[in-house]
Amino acid sequence: MESSTKQEPIQSKFGAKTTARQIAGHYNLRGKNAIVTGGYSGVGLEITKALAKAGAEVLVPVRNLLKAQAALKGIPNVKIGVMDLMKPDSIDFFAEQFLATGKKLHLLINDAGIMAPPLQRDPRGFESQFVTNHLGHFQLTARLWPALVKAEGARVVAVSSRAQRWGGVLFDDPHFFRTEYDPKRAYAQSKSANVLFAVELDRLGRDYGVRAYAAHPGLVPSTNLGSSSMSEHASGLATGMMKILPRILRLFRVTSVLNLFKQLKPHHVGDEFKTNQQGAATPVWCALSGELAGLGGVYCEDCNIAVAVQDSASPYGVLPWAIDPVQAKRLWSLSEELTGVAFPSEGTPHTV
Repeated sequence: MESSTKQEPIQSKFGAKTTARQIAGHYNLRGKNAIVTGGYSGVGLEITKALAKAGAEVLVPVRNLLKAQAALKGIPNVKIGVMDLMKPDSIDFFAEQFLATGKKLHLLINDAGIMAPPLQRDPRGFESQFVTNHLGHFQLTARLWPALVKAEGARVVAVSSRAQRWGGVLFDDPHFFRTEYDPKRAYAQSKSANVLFAVELDRLGRDYGVRAYAAHPGLVPSTNLGSSSMSEHASGLATGMMKILPRILRLFRVTSVLNLFKQLKPHHVGDEFKTNQQGAATPVWCALSGELAGLGGVYCEDCNIAVAVQDSASPYGVLPWAIDPVQAKRLWSLSEELTGVAFPSEGTPHTV
């Protein structure tokens, strides 16, 4: 098995201001199949548009059917399926329907997510951000594994966030049963989990032609705060997020949305606020770029592999706890235990 990819920048010809369509425009994706969770809102919608325009057939799993139909209307090569990341049975049903078509799955972009809601739990008692942002996507990827392997060159992109620098996975209490719930800390945990997921999936998948990446879209203040920028493109949460906006502002100890973004804004050259189209660029770059041929299991930002940093105060780069292969394996085992779904060494995923 080849060695893991170094977490260090390469000589990418794209950058912070590149748009998703500029990247996808270099590729003919006819005959390729893609699934984009969260693909009907914010950055996710731009990912869908870019892949579809390049010729890919894009399937968007949705929770809010009416909203998705309105957002995706008129976009060629796009189909809709119903799925809720908080409901394991819904994930299984969606995956079973796709597998029944016999299609290969060339691209899986796990973009949907939520950010900083009040404490919510699914029927199992699991914390909502960890479920929606990580466990749901873990289960979906596992169930779609046969179609990914069949593609003989598939890529999986986990859309993460710079919030991974706020803290790693709370392995002893990921659902805040004993720990006091902190929405910011819970969000950081889920975004670090996204990176660790990509690290381990790439290690396990590369012998089957499946490569995985974690992608940070950047700061996208032009996106609706409730449905994309702060919620990471989750559908159906805009209204609820706007209701708790004062709580979020207090969380960051600021008094306005503008000051919130000022506080979060990184200060290194080339990484500024982005449009939705620019925010979609790094996930699309991870999904398509020939510059990443033979590489994987890394955290990317600004259409490049990000630098590894040691200081959690750094406004850019990825922290050690998010790319540690030992923690990645530990999270993988925990995720299999919590979901009851295991990736096989070959063939079809099974229930544990």
